[in-house]
Amino acid sequence: MNIAVITGSAGLIGSEAVGFFSDKFDLIIGIDNDMRQYFFGKNASTNWNRQRLETTYHNYTHQSLDIRNQEELDKLFAQYGKDIKLVLHTAAQPSHDWAAKEPFTDFTVNANGTLNMLEMTRKYCAEAVFIFTSTNKVYGDTPNFLPLVELENRWEISEEHQYFKNGIDEQMTIDQSTHSIFGASKVSADILVQEYGRYFGMKTGVFRGGCLTGPNHSGTQLHGFLSYLMKCAITGEHYTIFGYKGKQVRDNIHSYDLINMFWHFYQNPGQGEVYNAGGGRFANCSMKEAILICEKITGKKMNYSYSDTSRVGDHIWYISDLSKFKNHYPAWNYKYDLPNTLEEIFNGLKSRV
Repeated sequence: MNIAVITGSAGLIGSEAVGFFSDKFDLIIGIDNDMRQYFFGKNASTNWNRQRLETTYHNYTHQSLDIRNQEELDKLFAQYGKDIKLVLHTAAQPSHDWAAKEPFTDFTVNANGTLNMLEMTRKYCAEAVFIFTSTNKVYGDTPNFLPLVELENRWEISEEHQYFKNGIDEQMTIDQSTHSIFGASKVSADILVQEYGRYFGMKTGVFRGGCLTGPNHSGTQLHGFLSYLMKCAITGEHYTIFGYKGKQVRDNIHSYDLINMFWHFYQNPGQGEVYNAGGGRFANCSMKEAILICEKITGKKMNYSYSDTSRVGDHIWYISDLSKFKNHYPAWNYKYDLPNTLEEIFNGLKSRV
């Protein structure tokens, strides 16, 4: 059999992957214990998405396991062994602010959980491709020291800088900067995945995501920027902009486009490769620009306010340079631009909120 194991399978990226890979593997094993509800409350639960997956995909089986539990993971991997051809690790504690409340939980989920998944793969299916969803937060606040220029609705980088054309590449240092506790735990996981590729010769890939988004996101104030913004736009719930005059810029990649990157890597994997993965110059926006798009789609003015307090380690301007990935996999390209992505999020949320 050809089996794919997907952690965080009921989340945004995991569930997109289940659908994408369902006709490419004999069996999809999802691992997800709905820790998102523990992190962010009942409204962030992914249980609705788990039920959707179990109903929709006949070759999907769900395991409500905790990736910190080595014994349970060992049983699962021992059962399927070398039939496992892909391990896609998307499960995480994903929030800057939440991590500071429970650093032990954050680190054991993000770092220890990743180590557990790597070891299970090395022990039982060392030839499998291992893909990890890292984050641009591994760069810490280094991007904030770039020569930024304030425009009417956004921050932008100086046109004279090498990053202006395509964005930030993988050569930016991840050292000696403020990451947040979350960023630090993701750095640990990021380096581990690289090391298992370089030291053990495993087929591992690290994808440092910008803002990952799409219609299956259970967005909350602490995580899920565009999804939560659109939710507030639909319901009239109050939204708070934190710092940087609301002009902070993020690039946004639809979950489908990211999974399609994984698929290209799976077919021709490297060892310990690192790729930036975001919307790049193709799909990015500031907070103020995103609010204007949401208002246009919903036909309603948003209920929001501004706080001068910015989040620790947050980026003022971040746009991913995908040149390295495109050079390695020239057949890949984007399918969803930003307006199309927000329209999908709007349509997906209407039925749930």
